[in-house]
Amino acid sequence: MPKRFFFDLSTTLRHCPPHVRRYYPINKTHFLQRMSHPSLNNRSFSSSFSDKTGFVGWYLRKLESHPVITKSITSSLIYIAADFTSQMITLPSSASYDFKRTSRMAVYGLLFLGPSQHLWFNFLSKILPKRDVNTTLKKIFMGQAVFGPISNTVFFSYNGALQGDSGPQIIARLKRDLLPTLLGGAMFWPVCDFVTFRFIPVHLQVC
Repeated sequence: MPKRFFFDLSTTLRHCPPHVRRYYPINKTHFLQRMSHPSLNNRSFSSSFSDKTGFVGWYLRKLESHPVITKSITSSLIYIAADFTSQMITLPSSASYDFKRTSRMAVYGLLFLGPSQHLWFNFLSKILPKRDVNTTLKKIFMGQAVFGPISNTVFFSYNGALQGDSGPQIIARLKRDLLPTLLGGAMFWPVCDFVTFRFIPVHLQVC
């Protein structure tokens, strides 16, 4: 943001009632220095919440102290919730709930997706550290061209193997399902990735 904006804001706040000024920074130099460094803002944002009590503060502290384990568990819980919802919507009334399927999803999120996304997001932030629109689009393209095909290949292979499929059956499944899945995901994930890469600090990009 332009410095003129913060100068006007500071001047305006000086004429506000005391109960308003108390909640806003008045020192223009200090305020501008903090707002001009995105990395400082990210740390400030995170620490301001991690200092709080309650679930959000506890979770952010876990992300700082044990990022891989925390993201892995989070990914596993998301997969459990997603599979549970999927089965509740699509399951015929005469069929029973498939706990083995949910267990497979939970393990996949815990052992593969959580750790791999942590490494992937951090890798992208190192080779493409900026968060402007062009850099964000590059990250989205790399996700669709590299990480998406790999993660979906692992998912179909892992799921097929645990269901008892042989090697040729797994290959046939990949030929049948991989490309349609990637094309379907290309209609949805780039929008989510844009918001994630553009606005969310890397340590909060869980999945």
